[in-house]
Amino acid sequence: MAAGAGGLVAAAALLLALAGPRPVPAELTDGNSEHLKREHSLMKPYQGAGSAAMPLWDFQGSTMVTSQYVRLTPDERSREGSIWNRVPCFLKDWELHVHFKIHGAGKKNLHGDGLALWYTQERLTPGPVFGSKDNFHGLAIFLDTYPNDEATERVFPYISAMVNNGSLTYDHSKDGRWTELAGCSADLRNQNHDTFLAVRYSRGRLTVMTDVEDKNEWKNCIDIAGVQLPTGYFFGASAGTGDLSDNHDIISMKLFQLMVEHPMEDESVDWTKIEPRVSLLKSPKDNVDDPTGNFRSGPLTGWKVFLLLLCALLGIIVCAVVGAVVFQKRQERNKRFY
Repeated sequence: MAAGAGGLVAAAALLLALAGPRPVPAELTDGNSEHLKREHSLMKPYQGAGSAAMPLWDFQGSTMVTSQYVRLTPDERSREGSIWNRVPCFLKDWELHVHFKIHGAGKKNLHGDGLALWYTQERLTPGPVFGSKDNFHGLAIFLDTYPNDEATERVFPYISAMVNNGSLTYDHSKDGRWTELAGCSADLRNQNHDTFLAVRYSRGRLTVMTDVEDKNEWKNCIDIAGVQLPTGYFFGASAGTGDLSDNHDIISMKLFQLMVEHPMEDESVDWTKIEPRVSLLKSPKDNVDDPTGNFRSGPLTGWKVFLLLLCALLGIIVCAVVGAVVFQKRQERNKRFY
């Protein structure tokens, strides 16, 4: 009976796997404290609340540390602030859980600009990209709450990822579409419940998930393979406001080490010296003509599958017709010799 039950469980698991993506991937870290890296984590109670100094973290601009949250910007125009970990991260595999809150008095499309999460070589450098430096080296996750491109068909707030080796410029007028690797819409502003975001980097795969619907489960947002990030960079968060504004709050940032085996050849690599890059079949700049920004790693739609099957069927028919004609001509040629 036990063996039969095990077979049924395995069969059920296989059917679930074939059915498609699940809302809560089992491989996502569950927040086990034994993997928590405190030197890279920001949690309550914040040490140094109300002062200009915090152990392990530096902040600048409009950032204010209270007993309940770290406010990067108040709901006021033309403000920017950031908070940065002082300790460089040398983990090759990690997962960052961020508890945040974006809220304000502005109504629909009358608020901005958004919040950014960083894993970069540079730190504490103010700039035009959500309060931080442009042409950065490393990874950025943008939580953009205002559509600057009036022609866009995207639904905002919009979460996107960008990897930069210092050569790319973030284009605010296009909401970063030209350099975006992947993204998704998420209703994360002015919620009465907690909102979370998870960023996972392991063996060259970047995954971003959200928990903003008060369901206590992760929802897939971004999943990209072929991402290469160096070690020794810094984690941080920043936010900026312009003519429109919002409160941008960080409640916690928790970094977890992932225990993952790597191939032997990885042992000879100096991960502090590699350059941030992404191996894509298609350049991010090709995304300019795609208003939805979903060309990357998205599943084939029904129409695409139908067209592929139709092309394959037509190819088979053409090959069959050509083969029949060639065979018939050879038969006629052979008859002439008798």
